[in-house]
Amino acid sequence: MVTFKHTQLKNGMDIVAEINPDAQSVAIGFMVKTGSRDETDDVSGVSHFLEHMMFKGTSRRSSADVNREFDAMGARNNAFTSNEVTCYWAHILPEFLPAALDLLADMMRPALHSDDFDMEKKVILEEIALYLDRPGHVLYEAIMKDHFGRHPMAYSILGTKESITALTRDQMKTYFDARYGPGNMVLAVAGKMDFDELLRLSEEKCGHWIYLDVQRQYPAAEIKGGRRHIADPKLKRHYVALMCPGPSAQHDGRYAAQVLADAVGDHEGSRFYWALVEPGLADEADFSFYPHDQVGSFFAYASCDPARSGQVADILQSELKKIILHGLTDQEISRSKNKIATAAVLQGELPLGRMRNICSRWIYNKEYKTLEEDLQLLESVDAAAIKKVIQEYPFDPITTTTLGAGPSDGRVATA
Repeated sequence: MVTFKHTQLKNGMDIVAEINPDAQSVAIGFMVKTGSRDETDDVSGVSHFLEHMMFKGTSRRSSADVNREFDAMGARNNAFTSNEVTCYWAHILPEFLPAALDLLADMMRPALHSDDFDMEKKVILEEIALYLDRPGHVLYEAIMKDHFGRHPMAYSILGTKESITALTRDQMKTYFDARYGPGNMVLAVAGKMDFDELLRLSEEKCGHWIYLDVQRQYPAAEIKGGRRHIADPKLKRHYVALMCPGPSAQHDGRYAAQVLADAVGDHEGSRFYWALVEPGLADEADFSFYPHDQVGSFFAYASCDPARSGQVADILQSELKKIILHGLTDQEISRSKNKIATAAVLQGELPLGRMRNICSRWIYNKEYKTLEEDLQLLESVDAAAIKKVIQEYPFDPITTTTLGAGPSDGRVATA
């Protein structure tokens, strides 16, 4: 039987665990409630840069030691940084859980050597240059700035060439000291484990860390909408993005919003697919829902031949207007729920998927839900729930940002 446990160490470190005695593996991760939205202009990109540095060694281990130990466990391991969280994880056989906890906990107290910092800065700058050659990335970062304006969600995860070049090791250390600790961090484990042993080891490895009273800022998102075109004469395709407000990670309508987004813009069988991709008007077209911390958004994206740019943009807007006027059919709702449920079950069959689920839920909402409870909430979505979301978030105001050949206006005009 699957059981959930939550314990807080004396220093305020939250430990959440979903124990499944029938599992054949276990996943463990530290998730820190920090990302690009928590940065300032002078340290833009530091969260992602710091993620790289966490693998560069500690007072006990070199970077080679870190890699060798993960490899010796046969671990699947990695890390990621988003606008709002940074996560470090490993998926291993149960007998390696103590070793994985020891290694990950040690990594959470990195050495941040100056020579490693200088070397990794070059890697980050190369990564920025690489992503600047990807139109989808350029367009997404541009529309985030256009849509959110002065709100912290507009901040780039990678930072800029200028901000990373100017960033110092001491600035990174100050940022780390202010955010990486109990009170702003969760240790999550899912799969087969001895929970009492997990607690003992957690106290041993993390119990001496100092509690941090970190308060994320939640300014109001003043969305005005508008239009902007970014010119790049090298491009042979035209790219268009639309963004408008949606439910947050705390909003009761987030399940309905997920179903709505799938029905409108999943890569197969959606409204956008049949209107744009299947008839060959666009190479790709999708519609996504992003539930962030206390703020959310809907995001539409399409790429096409420049000669069809106006037609594709009109169809995107037209399909959204149809949704506002008529909602979704029962068949569309049922089909989308089935696809989302299948994806959730497939992910939930692995401890790694469950670990990330329970960890992020705790970060955002201090709550736990079983996979079955999640599926029940999804199944409860009906036409009335979809209509309620559309009424509260009627795809307005809408921000439009395009990328391709043609003159750039370099501004956002109020719609």
